[in-house]
Amino acid sequence: MTALGFLYPGHSAEDDYPRIEMLIDSDVRLPVVHTDIGEDAHRVDALLRMGAPERLAAGVEELRLAGAEAVVWACTSASFVFGWEGAHEQVRGLARAAGLPASSTSFAFAYALRELGVRRVAVAATYPEDVAAYFAEFLTASGAEVLSVRGSGIITAAEVGTWGWDEVLAMARAGDHPEAEAILLPDTALHTASHIAALERDLDKPVLTANQVTVWEALRLADRRVNAPSLGALFKKAPLIQA
Repeated sequence: MTALGFLYPGHSAEDDYPRIEMLIDSDVRLPVVHTDIGEDAHRVDALLRMGAPERLAAGVEELRLAGAEAVVWACTSASFVFGWEGAHEQVRGLARAAGLPASSTSFAFAYALRELGVRRVAVAATYPEDVAAYFAEFLTASGAEVLSVRGSGIITAAEVGTWGWDEVLAMARAGDHPEAEAILLPDTALHTASHIAALERDLDKPVLTANQVTVWEALRLADRRVNAPSLGALFKKAPLIQA
């Protein structure tokens, strides 16, 4: 069995993780530890506090006890707001605190794009426009070409967590760009695990969502590859045999 650990801020779409575990249908377990969210606000100052080293370090012992082989900070906004270099320092600190390979959802997006061989992307975000712009800057620093960015102006993760299929589809369609090779939905507070395959059929291109890429990144850190077509193009790269 492979156990992969996730530090998840607060409570909103954490049920995506047991759903993804079920869809992977292998000997992979995805324990989640909740971190103190502080103020629930997609605002830069609040996000910097949310991603502070002491908040992340507080959850790592529980993940070690769960047998985690790697740990990922399952939050996009409270990693990319630190910038490319700052986000690297954040995960270096997390790796030191955990004594495990570590990453974050922001880096998960960057590595997932490389895995798919995709460079030109569109971003459909739940965030306010100014926060979404930080994600575009982060992606640009990773080597991606961001063709369009659409923010939805949602301030709290709590509100994002109430969105269902209709809202997710409408946001993805509105944020797509005809020349984009993939569309990115960057908020881990957004329920997407059940929708990825349908989104890809509707948009006719790979769709990368925050909780999906976060799990993929943890698998990458643990040197595991699984095939789970219901989780989209990113999970179709591995052979069908899971063991």
